[in-house]
Amino acid sequence: MRVVIARMMPEPSMDVYADGIISGLRSVRPDWEIIDLKPHPFNRKSRSVFLRVRKSYERFWRFPQQVTQQVADIFHIIDPSEAHITYWLKKKNKPVVVTCHDLVNFYYKDNLQGSVELPFLSRSMWHHAVKGMKYADHIVAVSSMTAKDTTQLLDIEPVRISVIPNAVEPAFQPLPKEQTESFRKKYGLAPETICLLNVGANHPRKNISIILKVIDTLKQEGRSFYFWKVGVDFTDEQKAFIQTQGLENYVSYLGKPDKSTLIQIYNAADILIAPSLHEGFGITLLEAMACGIPVITSNVSAMPEVVGDAGILVEPNDYQAIADSVCRLQSDPIYYQELVKRGLARAKLFTWEKTGEKIAQIYEKLVRQNEFKGSAKNLDLAPIK
Repeated sequence: MRVVIARMMPEPSMDVYADGIISGLRSVRPDWEIIDLKPHPFNRKSRSVFLRVRKSYERFWRFPQQVTQQVADIFHIIDPSEAHITYWLKKKNKPVVVTCHDLVNFYYKDNLQGSVELPFLSRSMWHHAVKGMKYADHIVAVSSMTAKDTTQLLDIEPVRISVIPNAVEPAFQPLPKEQTESFRKKYGLAPETICLLNVGANHPRKNISIILKVIDTLKQEGRSFYFWKVGVDFTDEQKAFIQTQGLENYVSYLGKPDKSTLIQIYNAADILIAPSLHEGFGITLLEAMACGIPVITSNVSAMPEVVGDAGILVEPNDYQAIADSVCRLQSDPIYYQELVKRGLARAKLFTWEKTGEKIAQIYEKLVRQNEFKGSAKNLDLAPIK
């Protein structure tokens, strides 16, 4: 079988997904030919009008043409924001699968605010793109929550949707204790200091402001702690809160590390805090558990699907409950180790080989259906003797 994987412009989480399913497919179907297509990248932070026009041309014209010109049995678009390519492919009756990670922009109108130059235009283009999923032959939803949203918001029949979760790379694993201690010492953390961590973006739905209230609460209670923010930096409003509450000595932004450094950060931290209001999946939860640190996350959206009973689920805006959970983990080493054990076991359930196998079965089913339709069409056109 020949499969075309159509990526989006470089974006860390989507690159992880594309790399993951490609490695999974190659592991479970080594005889298949996987064509990995990527659009030409552009600087997203550039204010150049000329560059933005070129980017739109690449995304909505040149790259879809490149994808459509491929000869393949299956085309897989890895993100709903690129589902406009489906319009091109279906004109040529080519079988298409689209992965839907989330439809968060339907819920949070300001989700694109600050990340693009023209939010209104970007929202319009995003809506046009995601509606292309209605014409796909099948949708891969990364969680039951996302599958439900896909049905309710886009009126796509559940029979055309399969829930296939994300996975975690084998590289995310516990590191030797001496390596972890060395990393903590590099950042001036004493052994008794409990290090809290958040990894990812900083959209309002990520609820970073609640984490800062947790930090403030722990400070008032006299706890020995520190907080690392990884990914996108704090907003100006959050920085003002940090300064006003005197939290400068309790908080650090560690930037956007490469994978190797990120794994060290997970291992050096003690607890991942992720009180998001909405997630399509939450891959950082898996990464943290795979590295052997407990997770405190929200009891809403897709997070419970990811952590199961291997993490602490809280109401995302209840900062006191989150602070209490941190204190319990700090004061109860038996409970802490129990969550570490559960998390490691839970993370092992999510592999790219399992994801690849389930996706491969969808491809095979669609190809059989397509061949059957072709045979039936030929029979209909056969002359009557």
